Amino acid sequence: MTHLLLQKFGSSDFNDYFNLVSNESVMAMITERSIPLDEAEVNFQKLLERNKKYEEFGSYKVYNNTTNQFVGLGSLILNEVMTNEAELGYMLLPEHWGKGYGSEIADILIRKAEKTKLNRVTAVIDPNNIPSRKILIKKGFISEKLCEIEGLPGEILIKGFIKKDSLDKQKGSIL
Repeated sequence: MTHLLLQKFGSSDFNDYFNLVSNESVMAMITERSIPLDEAEVNFQKLLERNKKYEEFGSYKVYNNTTNQFVGLGSLILNEVMTNEAELGYMLLPEHWGKGYGSEIADILIRKAEKTKLNRVTAVIDPNNIPSRKILIKKGFISEKLCEIEGLPGEILIKGFIKKDSLDKQKGSIL
């Protein structure tokens, strides 16, 4: 049974978004700094534009289904260059760490991705973020590479999908 509800962020959700990205603990493994108000406002507008652009992809506010309490953010962002790929991400407020919510958000977003034309999903983490790494590995992601991303340590993990239609094409070419 799912404990979480994901809905795309809307224009009235800035306070929840800012509460998350301005939290130093949340952002420690993402940007290594909290996001100030003016930068968060710009980022939120970009998020809303991206949410309008794609029905199946975007950034979602995450709520506890029982308490209706804001828990964090989940995202499935389409790669606009390689349109068969999207990046999965999530952030949780510290009071919700260790409750299995990161794993649950990943499950929901992976199921969402499997229903699309995507062939693979990526996730970018700080290699020192052991809890997120464990979640992603358990979900079938594999480490593609360790690198520096915008001056910060990064690890790119990938999960591929085999689509039924591509299996049918492979079978046809074998027969």
